[in-house]
Amino acid sequence: MERQANSLRLPVKAERTIIRYRAGEFIETQNDVVATEYALTIYVNDHEMATIVCSPEYMEDLVVGFLASEGVIRSIDQIQDIQLSTFRGTARVRTSTAVNFNQEFYNKRYIASCCGKSRQSFYFYNDAHTAKKVEDLAVIFPDSIFRLIDEMEKSADVFHETGGVHVACLADAERLLLARADIGRHNALDKLFGHALKNNISLRGKVITFSGRLSSEVVLKVAKIGVGVVLAKSAPTALALDIADELNITTVGFVRGDSFNIYTHPERVSSSFG
Repeated sequence: MERQANSLRLPVKAERTIIRYRAGEFIETQNDVVATEYALTIYVNDHEMATIVCSPEYMEDLVVGFLASEGVIRSIDQIQDIQLSTFRGTARVRTSTAVNFNQEFYNKRYIASCCGKSRQSFYFYNDAHTAKKVEDLAVIFPDSIFRLIDEMEKSADVFHETGGVHVACLADAERLLLARADIGRHNALDKLFGHALKNNISLRGKVITFSGRLSSEVVLKVAKIGVGVVLAKSAPTALALDIADELNITTVGFVRGDSFNIYTHPERVSSSFG
């Protein structure tokens, strides 16, 4: 894969002057750190595919992971080159094989940094072709669950400074391997996926940790990546659990203190039946 960059390094955070109110009084003006947003339009073989609002770092990983999770590519070898321009806000991808932009599967759309109907998720037929049942038999121990969530919380400075991004990490059963932060939860996961594909990292036996709630969108993305265990600090939704159960994904939520909840496929958590 060839890379052509016409880019500047963009900031993922910015300072703004605020007035803080606390305990019944206004506190003097001070500086606060906030997350930045950046709009990136992806073209595949000169076809405008999507505009993604994201945190402006690891954008090549984001593009690769997004295209793989949408079923546009099946391996990194299908990408001939990526031309990324932060001046224009574009990523132009050339693939070695033709891409069929059938309206049934791919529509020109705007993808926001938040979830909802602007995001394709399970509302689109394409997910039935890209989110497959996960057959990986990874096993994780309770102590590892607590350790991985703790390491995730320490991994992203922008998360602690702004409170405005999601963090997703790729791990094995013992340690974190990779952390990515983004204003969009789906973007953080796509960045993990893209990095793994670009660097030929095997996803067998891996675990994903996530800082936010387990929505249906997150679980679908985990299935597309092909990982069988997802750990989160927060709660799942009912639809997310239905999808996880169907796609053979172990979901662990509310990992806090000395407790956690196993919602689906507990067989991957060692001693879960005691």
